[in-house]
Amino acid sequence: MKLAATLLSIGLATSSLAAHAQTGDQKPDAPAQAPATVPAGTATAPVVAPAPVDTTTAGAAAASPTPAAPDTAAAGSAVTPVVAAAQEPKPAAAAPATPVVAAPAAPAPASATVAPEVPVASADVDPNYILGTDDAIMVHVWKEPTISGSLVIRPDGRISLPLVGDLPASGMTPMALAAEIQDGLKKFINDPSVTVTVTAVNSRKIFFIGEVVRSGPVPLTRAMTMLQAISAAGGLTPYANKKKMYILREEKGKQEKIPFDYAKALKEGNQQGVELKPGDTIVVP
Repeated sequence: MKLAATLLSIGLATSSLAAHAQTGDQKPDAPAQAPATVPAGTATAPVVAPAPVDTTTAGAAAASPTPAAPDTAAAGSAVTPVVAAAQEPKPAAAAPATPVVAAPAAPAPASATVAPEVPVASADVDPNYILGTDDAIMVHVWKEPTISGSLVIRPDGRISLPLVGDLPASGMTPMALAAEIQDGLKKFINDPSVTVTVTAVNSRKIFFIGEVVRSGPVPLTRAMTMLQAISAAGGLTPYANKKKMYILREEKGKQEKIPFDYAKALKEGNQQGVELKPGDTIVVP
């Protein structure tokens, strides 16, 4: 038996050498591995052959791109493309306008015509009214506005005017005072024309004392009667003696007493020949 096995081995080796000589570069096959010996009584796990790999499917999977993210829009709804609105260019800031300054108007040439002057309201006085202290007057010099103006007769009875200076006014009529001013201006103005107007009578006053509502001075208006004067003083009090009234008047340095019956004047309208004058004092006992 051993001899037969030896001869078989030699024959196999000889065949292998012959085949190697024929093929030249071919390498001898690797000796087959003996099967592994599993000890008796050991449970062997079945050998599961790996599943064949489909190269076509694998290649297609590799070649396909990464799937896109699912669209959250509802199926069948059209997707409106978002187009960015072009921003309009902002208008350039307007430059501040340069103010236009009008050239000053040339002065109008002086006209030879003198504008008419506004008339001054005069007091209701008699043309022969005698001026007194505190009376307001208007002195008007034609075409001389710098000299013309309103004046009040001072307590000393005088007034002051440009060019003329101080002049006496109390005790004179308006016409007499105008003539005096005119004479004083002839030294400075050629043929001056002067007008004097009484604007307020403040020097003509009478005085009440005794049983009247308001005692004291009362302005004496033109042609004022005793009844009008008593009314201006507020009337008589209930204790007044209407028949024993009298007027104190100073004339030529002497005091004169003039009786007056108020009840008779009120009942009969008899003024008893009494004409009030500035400075009179009416006594009501």
